[in-house]
Amino acid sequence: MPGGGAVIYKRACVHGNTGAFVRCGKPWQETLTFWERYDIPKIKILCEKGGAYVKKNQLVVPALKWVGGKRQLVDELSSLLPKSTSLYYEPFVGGGALLFHLQPGKAYINDINADLMGVYSVIKEDVDGLIKELKTYKNESEFFYRVRDWDRDSESYKALSDVKKAARILYLNKTCYNGLYRVNNAGEFNSPFGNYRNPNIVNEPVLRAVSAYFNKAEVHFSSLDYAQALADVKRGAFVYLDPPYDPVSETSNFTGYSKGGFTKEEQIRLRKCCDELDRRGVKFMLSNSATEFIKEQYGAYDIKVVHAKRSINSVGSKRGDVDEVVVRNYV
Repeated sequence: MPGGGAVIYKRACVHGNTGAFVRCGKPWQETLTFWERYDIPKIKILCEKGGAYVKKNQLVVPALKWVGGKRQLVDELSSLLPKSTSLYYEPFVGGGALLFHLQPGKAYINDINADLMGVYSVIKEDVDGLIKELKTYKNESEFFYRVRDWDRDSESYKALSDVKKAARILYLNKTCYNGLYRVNNAGEFNSPFGNYRNPNIVNEPVLRAVSAYFNKAEVHFSSLDYAQALADVKRGAFVYLDPPYDPVSETSNFTGYSKGGFTKEEQIRLRKCCDELDRRGVKFMLSNSATEFIKEQYGAYDIKVVHAKRSINSVGSKRGDVDEVVVRNYV
């Protein structure tokens, strides 16, 4: 078997880093020992979908840079997942770092930002048209502001095709200052031009890989209030919540990814939603800033402090290490 390219199967369809089984049926601990002992190269990692197996693609990564993105923490978050679940839910999907890292066979993803969910829908349904459209976009200030201002006329913006709307969001995300998706109170994109030398406007391999994943797996999209998105979650499912964070200071409060913001009252409402999930026997994991307010809100649950780097801030000196909490209703 060593050197033979053993096929490794995921322990559960939701997460790939917590367990695996080889075809010989060895227990998980023995499988790990076998794997480490022989250092098997080119292991095929597969994920389960309703009895079928879909290959895990390493090119399936976030297509957008998003405030609070979790790419740097996916390994640590994966180690904190429950041992087994039937469905994956993410009501604040954002850039989807954990979703794309895990590549669950069945998932329900949601975000209140309808433009963002529109991007995912187009990536799934018409990635060819999206790539073709993006290839016409220029890394020029005048062109940037012309595209950015499409949403100033709401009627004209509504009339745009879904492909054009999705291409606009991806283009602005790649070329705006610091990759900061930000809207004003009217819901209009208002980040300035980034003036980058060579932004990757058309990341074709990633777009095609994400599209393939969306089409191979059973991934449902919605753009609802998070409580609505979680209203029908049943016991056995797993929910990962990555909401806008409680600000660590008066100047750090960023909730401009959608108009309306995310207040202290919203944080309390979210905690009550988590209480309801717990009451229904649904396992959840939540990320937030390590403020005393958040620690108080989730004092009844397991809280682990993790360290992350803040990469999006208008002031460069304020980017750096920051403490976050990971809250779980299981251990």
